[in-house]
Amino acid sequence: MESVEKMILKQAYNNHAEHRDRSGIEPWKWEERERFLLQAKQEGRESVLEIGAGPGRDSLYLQSQGLDVTSTDLSEEMIRLCREKGLRARVMDFYELDFPDASFDAVFALNCLLHVPKAKLDGVLREIRRVLKPNGLFFCGVYGGEESEGIWEKDDYEPKRFFAMYEDEAIQRIAQGQFGLEDFHTVEMGPGRPHFQSMLLRKTS
Repeated sequence: MESVEKMILKQAYNNHAEHRDRSGIEPWKWEERERFLLQAKQEGRESVLEIGAGPGRDSLYLQSQGLDVTSTDLSEEMIRLCREKGLRARVMDFYELDFPDASFDAVFALNCLLHVPKAKLDGVLREIRRVLKPNGLFFCGVYGGEESEGIWEKDDYEPKRFFAMYEDEAIQRIAQGQFGLEDFHTVEMGPGRPHFQSMLLRKTS
């Protein structure tokens, strides 16, 4: 049975799926995606799993650039929008990825793991590591720069979403428990706002 937290998160994204599908992409997100694509292409990567794919905007772009993309999301409405774009997409919880070991050359996760409670993040990272091929790439992007965990009361989504954020050193340390860290950088979002934490990780053994 799904936890109450997952049901709330799913409902929030089901409710806002159409809005997210209509929204544009910020230039900095385009740059992050392009950096991942360039690395994948340079290494001859082919199969990519996107978790938290939302309406499929990034999956569709990566597919248009020649990658073999599989899209997953907790929200049924998001997956409906992915499929309408012609994507291979499945409703799936990233706590239990329904794929065999070593299925993908790379995993792309933009602003989805920030919904994982801190006590469960290491388990999710282990699951991502499991489905990656040896030496596989993992792009992980989240908001952070400060320590916090809980429902974001200022959220304009209904129901309001849960977020977990980490200081820069903390998120790097946790990621390095499962992966090799090849790049970490931040993108400023403006005064009084958390910054974006970008990590390019690798399955090293």
